Amino acid sequence: MALVKLQTQHFRNLSPTPVSFSSSFNLLYGENGSGKTSVLEAIGYLGLGRSFRVSRHQAVVSHGEQQFTVFGGLDRGLDASTEPDAAGVAHRLGIARDVSQKETTLRVDGEGVRSLSSLAMHLPVSVIDPGVFDIVAGGPGKRRQFLDWAVFHVEPSFASAWQQCQRVTSQRNQTLRNGRLDEALLRVWDSQYVALSDRISAARKTTFDRFKAAFQTLVQEVDVGWTQGLKLEFYPGWDSSQSLQDILASHREQERRMGHTLYGPNRADIRLKFQGRPVAETFSRGQQKTLVILMKIAQGMVLSELGKQVTFLLDDINAELDVGHRAMLARKLQALRCQVFITSIEHPLPDALWPDNQAPEYRMFHVEHGKLTEE
Repeated sequence: MALVKLQTQHFRNLSPTPVSFSSSFNLLYGENGSGKTSVLEAIGYLGLGRSFRVSRHQAVVSHGEQQFTVFGGLDRGLDASTEPDAAGVAHRLGIARDVSQKETTLRVDGEGVRSLSSLAMHLPVSVIDPGVFDIVAGGPGKRRQFLDWAVFHVEPSFASAWQQCQRVTSQRNQTLRNGRLDEALLRVWDSQYVALSDRISAARKTTFDRFKAAFQTLVQEVDVGWTQGLKLEFYPGWDSSQSLQDILASHREQERRMGHTLYGPNRADIRLKFQGRPVAETFSRGQQKTLVILMKIAQGMVLSELGKQVTFLLDDINAELDVGHRAMLARKLQALRCQVFITSIEHPLPDALWPDNQAPEYRMFHVEHGKLTEE
């Protein structure tokens, strides 16, 4: 499914006027501060339940207001059982946040839902912005987040297992921090933690294997000279030659001294190495960018194989990617039949993205003072 309608209220500087989008490509351009990225941010709220720019909801509310609302209309995509309305909308998503009361309201097709996952499952949103390149250069947390986004959309039970594991981990950490270690209680938490960890790691490994296969297919189609020495490995968060139960037992004193859990899915990683060394140490900035782009496309391939359409948000890619890489990215996303939003300061040149008259159906918008005008 693709986002074909968007309406916001009191969201940054965006106009409350409803906007209709293409289910294929949407090109947005305007000056800095015009509201281009805010449009992507609002879309991100529907697919991620949060901003990809800031950590605080308060930052996105219009000045002087206490609540924002984002409403989205989705087409039916491959779901032939759902009949769209006259405007082509088959599903409706909504999120509202009252920052004064710290309350969030979520709706799917007019019905209230409790979890963000109930909202996000309808609109897989993948962001490519300047911060995304930390997937390679940053710490394991960035790569876990990258992997878990795909796992959430591939394995329906993952979100629940992860939430349960977070709660058990918190209880286990509290027990470890107690002045007097309660071994019997800790064994109870260990048992639950290990069972949940095994479920989470199995789901991650299944999705990682799909991702790795898609990535290997992809790199055979592009002209980069470093793929032969590149290795991607999934690390579950502990030495998989031993059971997690045994590792926890043998490192009990270490974890007690540190006061928190040191082994398990909270330490998982995708290890990226080139000729045996970490990619972050061996690749140039340009090579790292290319690698991240290929990884993002491979994610889209995995979901496409499962019949899911990804909505890609490409924010100011002209500042990060040269013409060749922009064209490669646009061409690959077109082949995946994704929905794509691309922002830029300069007026977009479709012929540069899709040479030889191969441009897909697209809509172009000029953004000024938070208002989108279609051209």
